[in-house]
Amino acid sequence: MSGPSAGSGGAAPGRLFIRGSVSLPEAELMWRFSRSSGPGGQHVNTSDSQVELRFDLARTEALPPVWKERALQRLAGRLVDGVVAVRSSEHRSQWRNRETAAVRLAALLAEACAPPPKPRRPTRIPRGINERRLREKKQRSDTKRGRSGRDWS
Repeated sequence: MSGPSAGSGGAAPGRLFIRGSVSLPEAELMWRFSRSSGPGGQHVNTSDSQVELRFDLARTEALPPVWKERALQRLAGRLVDGVVAVRSSEHRSQWRNRETAAVRLAALLAEACAPPPKPRRPTRIPRGINERRLREKKQRSDTKRGRSGRDWS
């Protein structure tokens, strides 16, 4: 299948591209279709347009080991027996829901596999800014001190 699996702009049919040269083979993706909620025709005209795309993250060999470990840690709350699931039902057509689910799974895995951000190096507060802050504090203190101790009678 070339449609939904090429959702992330890949050239090779039958693969779902995650990031860079890393992709998932179509054989490792499990598709499930069911009736979608919402408005829609008579009983005879209903179709199984909701899509659930499942991917066994724990058993896959398609991801590099470092990526796989990162994804397992970051997606721990979403995993059921090592399987991550994504649903799509916003479109009326099953085909468009398949494409949406494939793009969602690719984005989810790309974010989960991304390297952690570099820690922020704290910057020094410039002397001028510190002096200005202290000067303003002194002015505020003098203003407040001037409010008390007066006998207005």
